[in-house]
Amino acid sequence: MTSPQDMGITPSFTPRLILSLFLCGLVLFVDGYDLAAMPLALPHIAKALDIPPARFGFALSAVLLGLGVGAVLLAPLGDRFGRRRMITLSVICIGLLTMATASGTNIASFIIWRLLTGLALGACLPNVTALAAIWAPPGRRASTLTIVSLGISFGAIVAGLIAPPLIALGGWRALFLLPGAATLLLALALFLLFPPEKKAEPGTDARAVRPLARILRRPLRFPTIVFALLYGINAFGLYLIISWTPTLLPQAGFTLDQAARSITIIQSGGLVIALALAWLIDRNHAVLALAGAYVTIIAAFALLAILSAGTLSTNLLLLVAGGGIVGVHLCIMAVVTGVFPPDCLATAIGFGVAVARIGAIGGPLAGGWLIGNGAGPGPFFLFAILPMALCLLITFALPAARRAGQSGCDHP
Repeated sequence: MTSPQDMGITPSFTPRLILSLFLCGLVLFVDGYDLAAMPLALPHIAKALDIPPARFGFALSAVLLGLGVGAVLLAPLGDRFGRRRMITLSVICIGLLTMATASGTNIASFIIWRLLTGLALGACLPNVTALAAIWAPPGRRASTLTIVSLGISFGAIVAGLIAPPLIALGGWRALFLLPGAATLLLALALFLLFPPEKKAEPGTDARAVRPLARILRRPLRFPTIVFALLYGINAFGLYLIISWTPTLLPQAGFTLDQAARSITIIQSGGLVIALALAWLIDRNHAVLALAGAYVTIIAAFALLAILSAGTLSTNLLLLVAGGGIVGVHLCIMAVVTGVFPPDCLATAIGFGVAVARIGAIGGPLAGGWLIGNGAGPGPFFLFAILPMALCLLITFALPAARRAGQSGCDHP
């Protein structure tokens, strides 16, 4: 299996390791930007092509579908043929496909380009996370992964900041052409600066030949199920809250501007909570950290459901509940990277990412069904307790999953 020493990196924060992790963060930055670019460009695309925005639903969701498929079917190739090679090739594809999106002239073409972009993202992201986990110094894996993962949030933030000047400069196509070209430059930097992987001797590790089959059979089947369920159900709750909170709060007396700021409050709280949880996880308190977070989230949702709405109190509870879900979501990956053997880590992460895409789609659909049937803030937040309670129960299975994963290191 590949170790930091095999990659030419010592297990401490050397300048070379910092540069490598920074490049991993930039790849995740590209992911965050790309996921935000199409929604930001949509109003301008619809106007330019004289197509109603509502007809672009499949074009918006195509990247999520592609990401899930790519994470399951393509990401495992990194475990077999080298993660550095897979990441660099995927980033080249992301850059080219992002630029190709600017050539879209109808809904079908946007669906095709976004689906292919999602496939490349799905192939890339699990391998980036796996490398960052392997390179992280001992005792700092959770905090390292959490900080690297912040690249996704910063990518989305930057997309929102640069969209107006880019569109003013070159129309909606500039949102894809210039960042796509920058992504190709990133691929060149990865090729030149990423530390080379040590090539395994032929036949030295037969377990890595079919990593997807390996994580779906004993003894890794159980940790795979635990990880996928925890990540997927947490994603369900995350996107349930993010998608519908701005719509619900005006029913509780908030202005539209105050309701819109709720997402900023939730995301900001998530960054702080993620770092706090990572600190505990690095000190071998993963179950305590996640269980405590879920209990706190459940309590905050219960208070949101039963207490009268107030700007300060509601925002504080949203900071705890919504921010807690975001924080846990950023840290789940750090927990499971200590469960799976490194030679199938990208495969396991890809499988979890694919299941999380299902949760990300299901959460908004469930929230829409609730609101469509007349549910107000109280019943909605009570419903949000259900996925968090399920996650709390799954958290207690993590020690058994870790033991199964450790046995998987010794048995093909």
